[in-house]
Amino acid sequence: MTPAFLPSPSDGVWNLGPFPVRGYALCIIAGVIVAVWLGDRRWVQRGGQPGTVADVAVWAVPFGLVGGRLYHVLTDPQLYFAEGRNPVTALYIWRGGLGIWGAIALGAVGVYIGTRRHQANFRAFGDAVAPGVALAQAIGRWGNWFNQELFGRPTTLPWGLEIEPENRPGDLRQYETFHPTFLYESLWCVGVAALVIWADRRFRLGHCRAFALYVLAYTAGRVWIEMLRVDTVNHVFGLRLNIWTSLIVFALAAAYFVVMGRRHPGRETDVQPAPDAASEGDDEPSSDQAAGSDGQGSGESATTDEDPDSDDEAGSRQPELKQDGRHRGRSD
Repeated sequence: MTPAFLPSPSDGVWNLGPFPVRGYALCIIAGVIVAVWLGDRRWVQRGGQPGTVADVAVWAVPFGLVGGRLYHVLTDPQLYFAEGRNPVTALYIWRGGLGIWGAIALGAVGVYIGTRRHQANFRAFGDAVAPGVALAQAIGRWGNWFNQELFGRPTTLPWGLEIEPENRPGDLRQYETFHPTFLYESLWCVGVAALVIWADRRFRLGHCRAFALYVLAYTAGRVWIEMLRVDTVNHVFGLRLNIWTSLIVFALAAAYFVVMGRRHPGRETDVQPAPDAASEGDDEPSSDQAAGSDGQGSGESATTDEDPDSDDEAGSRQPELKQDGRHRGRSD
């Protein structure tokens, strides 16, 4: 027997009384928590309101789960609707089977709904949560380890993954260790998150370009990882369907990244209005505003709020607003 650096878990389900706790679900939940935590920090640094990411996640996560499952079922229908199969198992999401592209596509719909409800900039929100999405994928991939699924070709490398005989493909039953493609993708996604964070700080990416960079980097890795996998999937012109999907999405993300970089080279400054700023300004005007209320004070205040550095005189009369203007535009 080939020694395996990474043995598979003996069981992916633990029972707490009558309630089963599944390793796959725990990985998904942990990934969501990390994504929300990091996304909220980055959103606040961009000038957004604390807690918005968690509120939007209430919409995005369910939409993403449904989209991911739909993509998996629609691209591999033979697993659920072929003769002798039980179509009801298509609903058994806890057994694994989520397609990342379906999750992103339908999850984006949930994000759009959530950002509209909270008056948040949709594109800026995508940039803020992009590294967190990559980390969520990195953590979620360990769910495949618990389920002993989506591994690669047989290997004798010291980090080979030991797979139980009942989980091996029929024509590969004689092999014991396989490429741990879930681990490859997990590590790749961590690198993608680091790349996006670095590039976002270095180049002040805006208008969803940070999210496009995440898509570019992820799909580049997904192509070579997909070539190692041996799970049953549909092929188009000799290539796995997910490879074609990754290539198409890569091209679209590259085009978006370049075009938006030329049209909007900077970063958004107003990503979400403060919920109480307007009402506080109306109810309790500051002493500076009262002193300057000679018919032109309100105009000076509005000018200062829009561009705190454009008028030195207005800036000297409104130090608080000038400080707020710098905070909304600072980099993370």
